[in-house]
Amino acid sequence: MVDNGIFRSGFPDCANFAFLQTLGLRSIICLCPEPYPEANMEFLKSSGIKLFQFGIEGYKEPFVYIPEETIREALKVLLDVRNHPVLIHCKRGKHRTGCLVGCLRKLQRWCLSSIFDEYQRFAAAKARVSDQRFMELFDISSLKNAPLTFSFSKRISSQS
Repeated sequence: MVDNGIFRSGFPDCANFAFLQTLGLRSIICLCPEPYPEANMEFLKSSGIKLFQFGIEGYKEPFVYIPEETIREALKVLLDVRNHPVLIHCKRGKHRTGCLVGCLRKLQRWCLSSIFDEYQRFAAAKARVSDQRFMELFDISSLKNAPLTFSFSKRISSQS
């Protein structure tokens, strides 16, 4: 669980469908470019879950490229509570998912050290300096007016 109504994981497969059903998901944000597997599509259809796919390639350092505009578009979907409960995933739930969650944390006004701590908890030995640099430099100004109506929004609006 990332926040109320927001979850993260690695790529779900048939063994995970029963658990995902318990989350009552309305949406899934997939950050992988590959076509979504047929079994997953059938699960989504039978469960009434909407798929938002943002095809970000999985790179290995030193050739990591994270498209800022794609992360921005994924954040817009993530911030829209009409899509909640929502699951964010990539292949392993570490790098691409970590960058999206890190950018969400910036919007929630987390300090960078806390954002990096959370990222490193999931990425472990595979943590990437380039991902952390991306999160640090990500410009949230165009998303500042986006409604944050989940758990951290009350604290944020009272600090404004």
